Amino acid sequence: MADKIYKVGIVGCGGIATGKHLPALAKQKNVELVWFCDLIPARAQKAAEEYGSPRAKVTLDYRDVANDPEVDVVHVLTPNREHAEVSIAALDGGKHVLCEKPMAKTAEDAKRMLDAAERSGKILSVGYNNRHRPDSLYLKELIETGELGEIYYARALALRRRAVPTWGVFLDAEAQGGGPLIDIGTHALDLTLWLMDNYDVDYVVGNSYRKLGDRENSANSFGPWDPKKFTVEDSCFGFITMKNGATISLESSWAINLADYQEAASILAGTEAGADMSDGLRINGEKNGRMYTWKPDLKAGGVDFFEGGNEEKPSDRECRCFYEAIENGTAPLVTPQQAYTVTRILEAIYESAAIRKPVYFD
Repeated sequence: MADKIYKVGIVGCGGIATGKHLPALAKQKNVELVWFCDLIPARAQKAAEEYGSPRAKVTLDYRDVANDPEVDVVHVLTPNREHAEVSIAALDGGKHVLCEKPMAKTAEDAKRMLDAAERSGKILSVGYNNRHRPDSLYLKELIETGELGEIYYARALALRRRAVPTWGVFLDAEAQGGGPLIDIGTHALDLTLWLMDNYDVDYVVGNSYRKLGDRENSANSFGPWDPKKFTVEDSCFGFITMKNGATISLESSWAINLADYQEAASILAGTEAGADMSDGLRINGEKNGRMYTWKPDLKAGGVDFFEGGNEEKPSDRECRCFYEAIENGTAPLVTPQQAYTVTRILEAIYESAAIRKPVYFD
């Protein structure tokens, strides 16, 4: 990396900031955190004291960050409904933007963000950090070398048996645009589309359910939820048909009676082999008249008394690669065009569930 120090503003200082972005930024040598914005002043102040430079400033208004000519990069870490407004202001203000997933609450807003990135010439990326996992990166390499052949069927899994998020605004349909589909289903869908390298959608069919949300105590991992505040679905499923005939089954839930549950995972079926993430990364196929299942060792071991453990966290790699893209003037791993397609599909699944009909893409 060059000697340039990027001055960074943080808009949204809640859990995703303190749990993911700020720790990752603290490991980067070429950033200086100079702005912290949040509607709760004490939260912004605490983040500034822990992660900010000595001259860091705190504000309640994201426009202070977007309009500061010294700021180079803005991390947008707000609820979904503010993603577009804040990101567009930052892009128009000449800043690069890393927006937390999903790209936006609606496809219309995501398109506005895409247009703003093209208009400004600045880099816009979205926080789909599961692409940066060792198993995801290794599987992507295998696919690019033709190991799986043509991938014509996939399952994108985001299933929790009982893990409804009870903090923040996750249960608020107006703030978020939906429940598990837009929250964790978006990760599984993004990962699957990226692995397949297929973004050309024909039509989408969806079904949404709210079967367990009215229960006051359902052995939830994060404690009981308030049914009166639970205004989103608890499960949502989509069937996506691509224009080349490939199909993707997307399964998302925060609470479902399934003993076999898995999150941010892809199952792929190709003409030469298949892959899944059910027990680590597994590749399955047929060679010499026999079936095989192969599990690549993705640890950094191989030396006596050393089992690895120095691997870069996906969130840290996401942050590093984003700043390397800025430095080198290259496309980020997650492009805004890809993230826009993810948001279009999510919206189409919700629409199909509401109208009980398939939704066709142009």
